Amino acid sequence: MAALMTAWRVSRMLPVGAVRVIAAGAATLAWRRGGKAVDRLEDNLHRVTGLSGQPMRELSKRSLQSISRYYAEALTLDRFSAEQIAARVRTENYEPVQGLLETAQTGVVAVLSHSGNWDLVGAYASRHIIPVAAVAEKLKPQEMFERFVAMREAIGIKVLAHEGGSTFRELIRMARRDRALLCLLADRDLSGSGVEVQMWGHGVKVAPGPAALGLATGARIVPVHVYYERLTGARRRAAGSPWGVVLSFGEAIDPADAVGETREEQVSDLSQRWAAWMADRIAEHAEDWHMLQRFGWVS
Repeated sequence: MAALMTAWRVSRMLPVGAVRVIAAGAATLAWRRGGKAVDRLEDNLHRVTGLSGQPMRELSKRSLQSISRYYAEALTLDRFSAEQIAARVRTENYEPVQGLLETAQTGVVAVLSHSGNWDLVGAYASRHIIPVAAVAEKLKPQEMFERFVAMREAIGIKVLAHEGGSTFRELIRMARRDRALLCLLADRDLSGSGVEVQMWGHGVKVAPGPAALGLATGARIVPVHVYYERLTGARRRAAGSPWGVVLSFGEAIDPADAVGETREEQVSDLSQRWAAWMADRIAEHAEDWHMLQRFGWVS
């Protein structure tokens, strides 16, 4: 986190393009040096894709470049204009959920993976689709966390710190009271009470929060995936970047349709539904899955 704090301070003094170039260079250096984080990334990607050897090395290099791109954008997101944000984001499969999101009077639960740039699409959605609230892992030092919260709130994202039961109770209140897209990163369980699902032919522990929140409030659950794409022509000029992101929507899941006699069985059923869709999307764009951390592999 000390390195991230240093990067934040340095990024404040540099043009956005320079931050992107420096981050890309650091990613290449990290890939060449290797180490535990790179080994863990490659192990996670191997389980998703089955690749090994040189094809895996090429994939992990692209993945580290994608991760560096995310951090470069996260450090400078408050410097993007509304027009640049709009140009950088393209929606995919939006029509089936458009009516739900644009007419909702209460909360809708969005399930995300650690893919692409979820902050960027949050900024886009809050301006063009529906107000956005997100649960964020509480970083240390506190100053770093507060800076990221301030930046996200400046672009229209309401941030709740991940603090266990109190956060979940606030999400329940928001889902029942507010028109908002409640965004939960759920492919990696932080609660210690993950639910096992099948992804890529493996047993995986994912966060139970989206399913539990849907069951507690009746809010629809919409899986969302984000991946990068190259920009060209007029869109690239408007974006001020060679890269944009695609905001891809899955089919809305009604918690009333959950199968199971107990709440645990219903949470498992709903979680498997979004996880199956998410696994396919991650496999299609594996280089944009930023899983440097330990993942919840069970088998």
